[in-house]
Amino acid sequence: MGSNLKFVFITGGVLSSLGKGILSSSIAKLLKQSGVNASILKIDVYLNSDAGTLNPFEHGEVFVTKDGFECDLDVGNYERFLNLYATNEQNFMMGSVYKSVLDKERKGDYLGKTIQLIPHVTEAVKKKIRNSAKKLGCDVLVVEVGGTVGDIESELVLEAIRQMKFEDECLFIHLALVPTILTGEQKTKPMQQSVKLLLSRGIVPDAIVARSETPLNADSRKKIALFCNVKQENVFYSPTVESVYELPSVLKKQGFVASIQKLLSLPEHEPDLSEWDSLLNKMKKTTIKKRIGVVGKYATTKDTYMSVFEALNHACVNNNVKGELVLIDSEEIESGKQSLEGFDALVVPGGFGERGIEGIIKAISYSRENNIPFLGLCYGLQLAVIEFSRNVLKLEDANTTEINPDTKNPVICLLPEQKNVEDKGGTMRLGVKSVKVLQGTKAFEAYESELIEKRFRHRFEVNPEYVDQLEKAGFVFSGRDPNREIQKIGELKKHKFFVGVQYHPEFDSRLEKPEELFNALIKATLTNSA
Repeated sequence: MGSNLKFVFITGGVLSSLGKGILSSSIAKLLKQSGVNASILKIDVYLNSDAGTLNPFEHGEVFVTKDGFECDLDVGNYERFLNLYATNEQNFMMGSVYKSVLDKERKGDYLGKTIQLIPHVTEAVKKKIRNSAKKLGCDVLVVEVGGTVGDIESELVLEAIRQMKFEDECLFIHLALVPTILTGEQKTKPMQQSVKLLLSRGIVPDAIVARSETPLNADSRKKIALFCNVKQENVFYSPTVESVYELPSVLKKQGFVASIQKLLSLPEHEPDLSEWDSLLNKMKKTTIKKRIGVVGKYATTKDTYMSVFEALNHACVNNNVKGELVLIDSEEIESGKQSLEGFDALVVPGGFGERGIEGIIKAISYSRENNIPFLGLCYGLQLAVIEFSRNVLKLEDANTTEINPDTKNPVICLLPEQKNVEDKGGTMRLGVKSVKVLQGTKAFEAYESELIEKRFRHRFEVNPEYVDQLEKAGFVFSGRDPNREIQKIGELKKHKFFVGVQYHPEFDSRLEKPEELFNALIKATLTNSA
């Protein structure tokens, strides 16, 4: 193609949730820390146009970029590992590709040709990949291919990247499972079968990464090399680690970087992970134990609130705290099966809908009444306002019109610009907005600035008609929109730490620099004063 761009494609096999996103993030970090201008992209093979309408139960957290794109949770990993702010060029779903092809067909751009999956859709995929690399301004683009080899949804993406091997400078890395059975023996057969599927698609892996509980032994490595068409020196492993942030160092110690540099004809430079390793060492030396509860309605897995848990981890490390982070099912609180005793702080993350919210409101009451540090995020702020309205203002039917459109006290209501919106996808108030922070408040103490920029994802807001009433009773709105009457931060005066925000601060947290409110929350668990 006459381009100097290089591409590293990461494919996965056998089953999902092996850590392909963490591996891709680690590879991009290692390249970046060795002086390469590297960036990263995630291709999702679903028919969705973006992640905005996906159920967190099935797909995990919806991450939002600063430019307002609702995307896959792995983009959050990209930001945290590479310490960057991602854009919409770093994730696309196949639904958007199919739509672009069909739109062109309707406009007559194909000049009467029969539109086919190959070459028209595959060409559109390749064009998106190359355009992403150009817009990101990188020299090497690491591309994580969603799904697993053998999925029918993945076929066209695999065909597109197979073609790119002959048009661009490409490297293929395959991740698959190598389980250890009860006898202690590592089994390479799943890996072999996965690579055979990949080979049947015309893709020959340049390197293999085995997802295993423990380091690969010599026999397993030799067998994988023999049956998977790779040299032994290009067979690596991704073991189970205490913290995902350890993986770049684990790969580096295996000679991974030198191998990739050789395969991609890159200058041989050792990646500098000194700052990263220093933070990891600090993480392992934390001594003060604190129990933090994340009260959510999507409580099947921590992936549904991945950025929240990562932000808590960052803040714990920064404050020398060994955090026991517990995902609490709000419906268990509602039914009385889950006690909140023994928690040093509570966090209520974002969400939608009625199910489980009475349990969340109980948790907020418990925090408010017992002076337990509390942080509410998006829906967490709205439910904190509802709890305060019901139990302090004695507006017993206070609610959000999202749940009860006919409530007599709609303390949470629809944003004016949302009233005529019918489509659900990509229509919320999304992306970075300014927040004016009031001096002399917990929020200002945390941010040390009167103006901050934060990411939003919501349709509903605190009803302006109730603001005076709430503030007179002690619920202070310490953050507002600079240009209009939208409340963005609320807190209690007489409380150790009780803050709710309409935005998503968790997206901005980094291991190197924890997000300020999360840091303040953990710091509050170390003090006895109100």
